Amino acid sequence: MNRAESEMTRYMRRLADRDLALDRAMIPLGSCTMKLNATAEMLPISWPEFSEIHPFAPTDQTAGYAELIGDLSQKLCDITGYDAISMQPNSGAQGEYAGLLTIRRYHLSRGEPHRTVCLIPSSAHGTNPASAQMCGMTVVVVGARPDGDIDLDDFRAKAETHSANIAACMITYPSTHGVFEGHVREICDIIHAHGGQVYLDGANLNALVGLARPGDIGADVSHLNLHKTFCIPHGGGGPGMGPIGVKSHLIPFLPGHPETGGEGAVSAAPFGSASILPISWSYCLMMGGRGLTQATRVAILNANYIAARLKRAYPILYAGRNGRVAHECIVDVRPFAKSVGVNVDDIAKRLIDCGFHPPTMSWPVAGTLMIEPTESETKAEIDRFCDAMLAIREEIREIEEGRIDKLNNPVKRAPHTVSDLIGAWERPYSREAACFPAGSLGIDKYWPPVNRVDNAYGDRNLMCSCPPSEAYASTPVAAE
Repeated sequence: MNRAESEMTRYMRRLADRDLALDRAMIPLGSCTMKLNATAEMLPISWPEFSEIHPFAPTDQTAGYAELIGDLSQKLCDITGYDAISMQPNSGAQGEYAGLLTIRRYHLSRGEPHRTVCLIPSSAHGTNPASAQMCGMTVVVVGARPDGDIDLDDFRAKAETHSANIAACMITYPSTHGVFEGHVREICDIIHAHGGQVYLDGANLNALVGLARPGDIGADVSHLNLHKTFCIPHGGGGPGMGPIGVKSHLIPFLPGHPETGGEGAVSAAPFGSASILPISWSYCLMMGGRGLTQATRVAILNANYIAARLKRAYPILYAGRNGRVAHECIVDVRPFAKSVGVNVDDIAKRLIDCGFHPPTMSWPVAGTLMIEPTESETKAEIDRFCDAMLAIREEIREIEEGRIDKLNNPVKRAPHTVSDLIGAWERPYSREAACFPAGSLGIDKYWPPVNRVDNAYGDRNLMCSCPPSEAYASTPVAAE
């Protein structure tokens, strides 16, 4: 228990030192777009003119917010090709829900309440089927081809089977597998031919801004992760923003709010977490159209550079027709689990020794790593990451060739702590190899606070570290 400000400050500092965050190294989480949140973009949200406005303040006191929301909405419409934006949803998942509710209301207005079938690819985000079911829709899963694309024949067949009852399809472009699917327009045409609407998941918009617009591709509605593509900090439980953009025929069915004379609200506040919108607005203003487009190009270039550097050491699971990926790539490490027992967890833990937050593990394909560098990372940092991955591959090769023990090796024993550096050492590899692998920084080295933990065991066996209730009962209370 901290009883002085100095103790609390030092406690906070110790926690910060244990964190492997974006201010220390690249966070290559695929499908999460952990990009730079520039200080200049973050400053306005601390200003009282934004931070101290109540969500239900009278409109004559929120003229600045109204201008910001209106201008940002127009910019997002220009970027996406949609005709209107609703700022209500507080997250991407809530944006999915709001988008599907909009589609549902559209069908009801046309006297077609029976349209409740939603076609969803097997590779879709897990929130997609959950959102569809929450909106009263029946999910029909569409298979994927070996190359990761949606199985167009299966899609067409299921659209035919459920033609009279199709409400929508949910697709992600670029796909969840990190490639630009060449038949996305055809998918949109098929759904429209059967009277349905196209929901295009905006999670991967970081690969589209300035180059392609969902509204031009054929989509009717998308959510936009402002906490991904448009620089609001992502993770830690929020707040986030997942506004939805729609084509003109869906505008009357967007979620409204009683405070603004509408109905069908999906959030308690009229404009969701509006206090964080200055971040995205500032980002768009400072970048401009050319800057936003260049950011997209660099994000795609960075991902393809990583794929090119790693492909001889690790199979790149999916690629487009030209052998390229979009803004992220999936590295297949499953062969090592079969050959020498090195799995995705082992590689992730070893990357911590190198000073990197691990990529996304086992999603969308179990036993793989999905890597997304974004446009924020310099070539030097990306090279450092690639050097670390290539060095780990060489350590795995040593195990394959029997030059080091199959269980007692730097990969299987990772991560390594300061205690490992200075304590007793009876391992068949050096302390230097353990604690300072390729890619790690000699100066400002990140030290994991603990050795490896059993993640699954910890998730299933929660242990409270709080003092027992008796300790609180014995604490003296100051007299009033």
